[in-house]
Amino acid sequence: MPEAKDKTMPLFGQGEQPETTSQQLFSHLFEACNILRGPINQDEYKSYVTPILFFKRVSDVYDEETALAFQEYGQDASEYDELEIHTFAIPEGCHWNDVREQSINVGKAIVDAMMGIERANPDTLSGVFSSFDDANWTDKSKLTDERLKNLIEHMSKLKVGNKDYPADVMGDSYEFLIKKFADLSKRNAGEFYTPRSIVKLLIMLLAPKAGESVYDPACGTSGMLIEAIRYINNEKSTYGKMYGQENNLATSAIARMNLFLHGARDFHITQGDTLRSPNYLERGSLKTFDCVVANPPFSLKNWGAEQFSSDIYGRNLWGCPTDSNGDFAWLQHMVKSMNPKTGRCAVVLPQGVLFRGGKEGEMRRQLVESDKLECVITLVGGVFYSTGVSACILFLNNAKEEAHRGRVCLIDASGIYTPQRAQNIMTEEDIGKVYALYTGYQDVVERCRVVSLQNIRDKSYTLAVNNYIEKKEQETVLPAEVRRRYFEAYNAVLAAEDAMKKLLLEGGYVHE
Repeated sequence: MPEAKDKTMPLFGQGEQPETTSQQLFSHLFEACNILRGPINQDEYKSYVTPILFFKRVSDVYDEETALAFQEYGQDASEYDELEIHTFAIPEGCHWNDVREQSINVGKAIVDAMMGIERANPDTLSGVFSSFDDANWTDKSKLTDERLKNLIEHMSKLKVGNKDYPADVMGDSYEFLIKKFADLSKRNAGEFYTPRSIVKLLIMLLAPKAGESVYDPACGTSGMLIEAIRYINNEKSTYGKMYGQENNLATSAIARMNLFLHGARDFHITQGDTLRSPNYLERGSLKTFDCVVANPPFSLKNWGAEQFSSDIYGRNLWGCPTDSNGDFAWLQHMVKSMNPKTGRCAVVLPQGVLFRGGKEGEMRRQLVESDKLECVITLVGGVFYSTGVSACILFLNNAKEEAHRGRVCLIDASGIYTPQRAQNIMTEEDIGKVYALYTGYQDVVERCRVVSLQNIRDKSYTLAVNNYIEKKEQETVLPAEVRRRYFEAYNAVLAAEDAMKKLLLEGGYVHE
């Protein structure tokens, strides 16, 4: 076994490093994008920066494990099988420092190293590099050896092993990077990034416990699963309990890298079309989970209605939506994936699912009558990338507590947000307010109403929250008072204009 190669320079110079924040680490990572700027389109940054970061991470962790093995076993460490002391195998010539030594054909060296690592770790790393098939490392007309050397040297200043930063710092900096990619590519950002605050709210509703399983059927970059691990705050209890499926090949690779970068172990991320071909099965039936969570694609078209109408897994519990909108297909897949006794489900969907008629109206009726629905939360518009559609959260529970049975908590959170110049956001404080309304489970004027199933039947099964929320009584102002206030304001404006004109004349800025 080769000794650890260590030619990297510390990010903050020699000596003891100051504590590194996620933001500092992110800034260094994003500088790699600036090195690529010009020949590489900003929409493609993630296809280059993500795999190169993970390549560096694998090499640094390998070096740490090598050093630890020699520290513990001395020269006997060389007698051990590589995978006995390493998380991942790195074949000869495929280490980061092997690539760093290259001065010509650097792109080919990068590709060869990444593919060598993939082949050496078929069970854990298959596809994590090759999934980024739009990255062309060997095209010298776009990426010269000099530019790639600059990229390698920039990343070499950064140690990203397990001991260099806490998992949260490393993982959060990567989350910042994913968000930045989303900012740069609004048109498809929603495919792989859900705002962190919304993710936290979903997991708070689910409240996963140690040892419980968590499943995201549209996992994107695995933000939901990472937040679930963080919530449980016990890494070992999550081993083998996190499951995700993602249709986009490159995004599923990012999901696996994201989990590794956050320090997660023994998780299950697969690639494929969940609605047409779910990957998690047990004895021919759909596997069920304690917690099911997702932000699936809104109003997905051509999603496979014909096949779903006679679904072999029985996911068409309440009927089959049209092929022009897959919202209720996602919801029914998730409901069918809930453990019959312990299952909870939190899903983000467009608000249309709360009131649209036709087939959806009938499916919504059956949803209500199932008494699985525990809470509906409507959100302000503009909190999600790439869509102006207003969204809502549905929270379902197969084990409602006695006091919640036959009732649904309806929350209008459309006024609970923090406006920003480019986008509305929900802060930690905002989601705390929403969560408090749910846990309170009682009527709050203008914000929350707990209704019975009979209340919903009486309103033809609409779940449009504003149809139920009690409003503050509006002040009645007589027409004469409105007229008086208007002329008072109008005369004040005229007086202000006269005063301004006088000052301008006195100062010689204008002339009569």
